[in-house]
Amino acid sequence: MAGGPRYDVATGRRDGVVSRTSDVALPGPGSTVSAAQQAFAAKGMSLNEMVTLLGAHTVGFAHCSFFSDRLNDPNMDPALRAKLGRVCRSKNGDPTTFLDQNTSMVFDNEFYKQIILKRGVLFIDQQLALDPLSSGLVSGFAGNDAAFERSFADAMVKMGNIGVLVGSDGQIRKNCRIFN
Repeated sequence: MAGGPRYDVATGRRDGVVSRTSDVALPGPGSTVSAAQQAFAAKGMSLNEMVTLLGAHTVGFAHCSFFSDRLNDPNMDPALRAKLGRVCRSKNGDPTTFLDQNTSMVFDNEFYKQIILKRGVLFIDQQLALDPLSSGLVSGFAGNDAAFERSFADAMVKMGNIGVLVGSDGQIRKNCRIFN
């Protein structure tokens, strides 16, 4: 719906019969690049693949509770800080904002361009552009949408092959929304 690359997804996978958020080992929005890299490396993913996959934030959004601590961060564009401050002052629960403030409904490399301009909403997103470990990759993707999309497709396929259940582990569901 938002565009982006096409890639083949393996089918015929077995689903697990236990699903707990505590089993998910994804880095949080306040992670450093090093911590996020360690989490991805533990699953066999490279720094390039991590930076690529975080580019999915080009179509994502976040609740204020995930970034409100950044509203005084000097590493955030002052105009964005002011805008997010207004959004988060709402009395209606936990408001949200797009992670890509420019082309939020389009899958493109704009996310990388925005974080170079210090317009990263989440701490981890902004750190991608600031940390010497990842800043070169960010610049490369910001300057080459086709390279980002190719890398994204490859990283998604690789990630889809992590922890595949085989044999009698898991089940092939009759209805994907419920256990058999």
